[in-house]
Amino acid sequence: MRAVTWHSRGDVRVETVPDPSLERPDDAIIRVTSTAICGSDLHLYGLLGPFLKRGDILGHEAMGIVEAVGNETTRVKVGDRVVVPFVIACGHCRMCTKGLTTQCETTQNRAGGTGAQLYGYTELYGSVPGGQAEYLRVLRADANLTVVGQDLPDERYLFLSDILPTAWQAVRYANLSNDGVLGIMGLGPVGQLAARIARHLGHRVIAVEPIAERRLLAERYGVETLDFDDDVLARLRDLTDGRGPDSVIDAVGMEAKGNPAVAATQTVVSALPESVAQTVMTKAGVDRLGALHLAIDAVARGGTVSIAGVYSGAVDPMPMMSLFDKQLTLRGGQCNVHAWREHLLPLAEAAHDPLGLEDLVTHRAPLERASDMYEQFRDKRDGCVKVVLKPQAVR
Repeated sequence: MRAVTWHSRGDVRVETVPDPSLERPDDAIIRVTSTAICGSDLHLYGLLGPFLKRGDILGHEAMGIVEAVGNETTRVKVGDRVVVPFVIACGHCRMCTKGLTTQCETTQNRAGGTGAQLYGYTELYGSVPGGQAEYLRVLRADANLTVVGQDLPDERYLFLSDILPTAWQAVRYANLSNDGVLGIMGLGPVGQLAARIARHLGHRVIAVEPIAERRLLAERYGVETLDFDDDVLARLRDLTDGRGPDSVIDAVGMEAKGNPAVAATQTVVSALPESVAQTVMTKAGVDRLGALHLAIDAVARGGTVSIAGVYSGAVDPMPMMSLFDKQLTLRGGQCNVHAWREHLLPLAEAAHDPLGLEDLVTHRAPLERASDMYEQFRDKRDGCVKVVLKPQAVR
């Protein structure tokens, strides 16, 4: 089959690799019909290379048709149209029953001190082959696959794999009152969906984003927007009676602009020999924290900062005085996809597409163009917000 494989910093390629096969009786094999490039994939493209091997298959947002099932897979069957959550969970351990599937005690990566296995996301999370491919082996299929309808386009369902529940969780973690105002840092795919979800729930939303096309896209859903070039703190307070938003979502994460020294350090570390770089990143890694620090500065006293953007630094400096003095709550983490599916599937299938899942996709391309599309998404060229790749698998 053809698949997107990692080779080095900034170098992903579409190559022919062996087809996946059923390895356990609770597996399934799906033919991938749509797979997306996520902002988290850009971390692999640029920063987390020390935890990847040449030839690793990328991708954790995928859906398709079930082609084969193991003899202990009973809930899904051949021919089902399914979405694959990026988290691999067992569904029955203590953490899963609490709704914390990203902390699944069955698939936890205890040797590395990290949570549940993830598709296509480095040895830190199990080195599980990802979904940017023509076929995907799905682990623990009954506990994980979401069976969906046959009539609506893929884009209505694909984002149930990651970014839609991630955005939903970010809004829920923001803990807004009915009349609460939500601030959002960054209008990439997760920021866009978080803004739309909050508006759908009746909240006022003010988002900060430097790219004009992304601001315009959000404004179509009633979101107020500010450029990073504006005096953001002053403007946010002016728009909220001097207080700041009641809650703020950081939808940017570790590659936020604003700290050239840290950016240079990240670049140097990612180029070190693998064993050295791994040690540095897990013991002394730092992130660019511009968006998170801005969120902490901007949020109202007594408010909540909800972190949806991915961070990996081990020694990130935090403004503890502000956190303590303002009496803030911080909440975040990998998305517990399974916990939110029953809330989101009806929204994905609603006739009027209230969250605009179809118009979030700005670029569609064959899987063979993945290398070009990674570059375009990274550089945010041509108004690129969300890329969906279409494999052309033929048995």
